[in-house]
Amino acid sequence: MNTINPNKLHHSKWTSITPRNKEKHFIVTKLLRDENENVVDVVLEAVHSHRETTLAWQALKDDSTWKMGWK
Repeated sequence: MNTINPNKLHHSKWTSITPRNKEKHFIVTKLLRDENENVVDVVLEAVHSHRETTLAWQALKDDSTWKMGWK
């Protein structure tokens, strides 16, 4: 499991273990927060296509799906 501080995810870089549509490298472009200012979701932008995907920040903790940094 990747150890993550959700408040420090903005502009962090991630590598998908199973790339789709040549989208392997991603950067966190937005942190989506709830009414208590807790990070709920992140917006990931694919470097290759600039397509955006929203997912729960906890999904990045799964090291069978995501690696921290660009590998």
